[in-house]
Amino acid sequence: INIRGIDNNYNSLLKHHRAIRKKINNIMSSFKKFEVISLLLFALSNNCVVNGFAPLVNGKCAVTSLSAEGFGRTSVKEKPKNDSTKSEPHSVPSDAANTCGMSAADAKKALIDLIPRMTGKDEEYRAVESYVNLLEEQYVPVQTIDFLNLAMAGEWQLLFSTNLTGRPSRKLRLRELIQKVESVGFNGSLTNMAQWDLAEDEEVFDCTGIFNVKCSYQINQGARMIVDLNDHEIRPAKGSKIPSDVPGLVGLLHRAFPKEMFDPSGHAFDTTYLDADLRVVRLTGPHHEGVRNIFMRKGSFEINPASD
Repeated sequence: INIRGIDNNYNSLLKHHRAIRKKINNIMSSFKKFEVISLLLFALSNNCVVNGFAPLVNGKCAVTSLSAEGFGRTSVKEKPKNDSTKSEPHSVPSDAANTCGMSAADAKKALIDLIPRMTGKDEEYRAVESYVNLLEEQYVPVQTIDFLNLAMAGEWQLLFSTNLTGRPSRKLRLRELIQKVESVGFNGSLTNMAQWDLAEDEEVFDCTGIFNVKCSYQINQGARMIVDLNDHEIRPAKGSKIPSDVPGLVGLLHRAFPKEMFDPSGHAFDTTYLDADLRVVRLTGPHHEGVRNIFMRKGSFEINPASD
């Protein structure tokens, strides 16, 4: 075997790879950044976008402007609001994104601790990216369909999405977003459920209910789910006022939802990490390629945004 020839080829490929990475970095740095919200439980109150994990204090909150495009090594973008006058008691250490020597269990714990307290800082997004990359690298996929179904089945609460690009209306408030998975062999159903409150007069939230996005799926290779949209369903809560403009409500929900959860048609979901209470899904498709959704099993642990 010509070891020197192999070494020369390896060095040549390495230089070529670095050159491509440099070009990608230059291209990505020129992309226009869009104002987005990257935490699930958000609401709009007193003209302020609220992180739903953080409690309101006298109706006030901190405004965050974020942007993210998947978890590619160069594709995460952030755009925090500039405010040098406010202190950040829960800032992320400068070495938070360094996962060298970190176990999957440590990365999971750090990820769950960080997400509820995110304020839009660059280092926070780099840390989330690093934690998720480490979990995916160390993940050993489930080997049988029965075990996969057992692990996936149930209700999963969305913690984080890299695709919340809509602008919620002051009329609408989302209180939670749950994904319910029901599996039978290589087929199953997937329902995205959101609890919503509507204030048609922009003052009193007197309309409330549940919005369901009903889908079916097939598993055709590994853990890849090929998803088809079946129906959208609005169910007013018992005793709630009925909205006067139902199509308008659907439009507001569409703006507030992660787009891939409102209409997943044409996309596949790859489960890139899965354990008893945490699930990471990567999308493949024409519109949301590379988007990551991070779920926790509903009720599996308590989210505390005020923890040190």
